Amino acid sequence: MRLAIYSNNQKTSLEVTDQIRAALMAADNHEIIFDQIRPDVVISVGGDGTLLAAFHEYSAQLTEIRFIGMHTGHLGFYSDWQKDEVQALVASLLNEPGKTVKYPLLEMVIKYSDGHTTRQLALNEAAIKRPLGTLVADVYINGELFERFRGDGLTAATPTGSTGYNKSIGGAVVHPSLAVIQLSEIASLNNRVYRTLGSPLIVGPSETIKIVPRRNDGKEIITFDHLNQPSQNVEWIELRVATEKIAFTEYRHLEFWHRVKSSFIGPEVD
Repeated sequence: MRLAIYSNNQKTSLEVTDQIRAALMAADNHEIIFDQIRPDVVISVGGDGTLLAAFHEYSAQLTEIRFIGMHTGHLGFYSDWQKDEVQALVASLLNEPGKTVKYPLLEMVIKYSDGHTTRQLALNEAAIKRPLGTLVADVYINGELFERFRGDGLTAATPTGSTGYNKSIGGAVVHPSLAVIQLSEIASLNNRVYRTLGSPLIVGPSETIKIVPRRNDGKEIITFDHLNQPSQNVEWIELRVATEKIAFTEYRHLEFWHRVKSSFIGPEVD
């Protein structure tokens, strides 16, 4: 097994990284090889932001890589292991074959006015926003005009990403067994003159959402997870369920609704 450890720069995360490395080396298991370039397994040490960064670091190798999240911060939705469980994690790596659970991803394709396109994958969401003024954009579903949106922005989330920014703007929490993406509005204008659907919509794996900005002044912000794309001269943005998926090891993979309850509700109080 070729193993990479991807950590943030926080003191606790760096200490845990050293502990994992030392424990694996002490085990003297020659089947474990540290390889940051072409790993089979990537251990993310930190929080959800670290896992997102690790995902994008290895996004070109998704068919060969499985991820493990070790949580060292305040909220780790993608993490199965806590910082004080290094020995248990190492024992699992050495002694258990580990099954795989896969989650859907979002594909974003941007076409620019000069004809070239870019393609990005997102684990959580992609969005187009206009910080100053109103975003005006036509929204097409499967090539048919659905609505003309006016508001602060639009965001498309994966099922696992549905618990993030999507949830905070009124989107639904969607189980990752469903290969779908969810389009949610950010502060849309709805009155006698301007109308939008006004609620999130969910599309399946064979459907495509196209967003065509009506202005071309480069003042929009286009994001995918924690990263961004230039918005100058954007002709359109297409969003769909990606053909790729992200794979997590299932040594002790926590069930999705358990994660949701733990993250947002916590223990019951009598």
